[in-house]
Amino acid sequence: MFRYFSLLLAFGCVIHPSHGTEVMVKDKDDKLCLYANLMVNFSVSYEAADNKSNTVQFELPANVMSDGSTCEETSSTLLLNFGAGHSWSVKFTANGNVYQADSITFTYNLSDSTIFPKSVSNETVSVTVRPHITDVGMDTCYSCNSKETIQAESVNQTLWNMLIQAFVSNGTQSKNLTTCAADLPTPAPTTHNATTVAPVTNVTTPAPPPTTTPTPTMPTPSTGKYSIKPDDNSTACLLANFGLRIGVKQGEKYEEINLDPNRTTVSGSCGGNSSELVLVSNTMTITLAFTNDTKKFRLQEMNVTATLSSGAAFSEGNSSLSLWEASVGSSYMCNKEQNYTITSQLSVFTFDLQVQPFGVKKGLFSTAEECQMDSENFLVPVAVGVALLVLILIVLLAYFIGRKRNMASGYESF
Repeated sequence: MFRYFSLLLAFGCVIHPSHGTEVMVKDKDDKLCLYANLMVNFSVSYEAADNKSNTVQFELPANVMSDGSTCEETSSTLLLNFGAGHSWSVKFTANGNVYQADSITFTYNLSDSTIFPKSVSNETVSVTVRPHITDVGMDTCYSCNSKETIQAESVNQTLWNMLIQAFVSNGTQSKNLTTCAADLPTPAPTTHNATTVAPVTNVTTPAPPPTTTPTPTMPTPSTGKYSIKPDDNSTACLLANFGLRIGVKQGEKYEEINLDPNRTTVSGSCGGNSSELVLVSNTMTITLAFTNDTKKFRLQEMNVTATLSSGAAFSEGNSSLSLWEASVGSSYMCNKEQNYTITSQLSVFTFDLQVQPFGVKKGLFSTAEECQMDSENFLVPVAVGVALLVLILIVLLAYFIGRKRNMASGYESF
């Protein structure tokens, strides 16, 4: 746990000039346990008077408080409170020799007229997103000068000039850096000197056989049962059962990884118009964001980070999906294996899928709306049965017609 924090003008893992928010969190022994120096801009749209929609932009101020920040052995939280009821927090988890940022939660108070003039709402709204901060060495600082904009609902958050060490060892900051991919130099394209080859006649060179990416054969992933509760004493507000596998393509290499539900931790949130399920295993982190328009719900966003067998880090996502759609108050079900192309580098396979991110009652799934493949599998035996019944009726009809004709012929012979 921490005791207090300080704001400094120039202090960091290395010399890193910045005009952003710089924070030191200390533990109970008065030792530094978490350091952050970063800049964050917010763009928030909200409903104003006279049926207007306003959008305001503001930045994370240098004058913040971190009374809720925590430092533990495998988890830490940076919580920055500012203004009239606003806060910004990042949750970190450590796994072996690396750590990552699991989520960013931005909470803003619409009753603060200095930031949200003429707001018709006095609500305090929270938005949770997942940043692309993964595979940071335990004894290093995460450094990223490039801008990363994360979108969610009516909020855009832009982060840059970041220098963060979420787990400080022995109260001493590290001088080593883990640099984000956006800051790494782009390798120059390889050039070759042109050579002139004398023409050769009467020679036929067979075309090389086409190269294909082999698809590894893997066992069907185990079905996990996941749920989100608003608090420990309440029933579930989000339910999800499925087996899940990801397919990753990097260059000419293709790899598949199963999600192991026995080694997966579950977190997330439930809201009126959006819900989120975050699954963290020893090999991957998957974030599923659902939205609804009061009539239908759908999976709108999926983000995946993973550590491949080669040790390389992988991160891909798509925030404009429209999958697993069903009526609000019901669940979506698809028992058959489904293959979804999330991006050109990421595919997702699901097995025995059933999800309900909204309108869960008594902690149980509501009536399921089945996917097309399940419906087709149900229709096939029905169609076969109907066809057999029609065939039997035709045979019987032909039999009776033939018998009637034979009887009529018998009467005429007399």
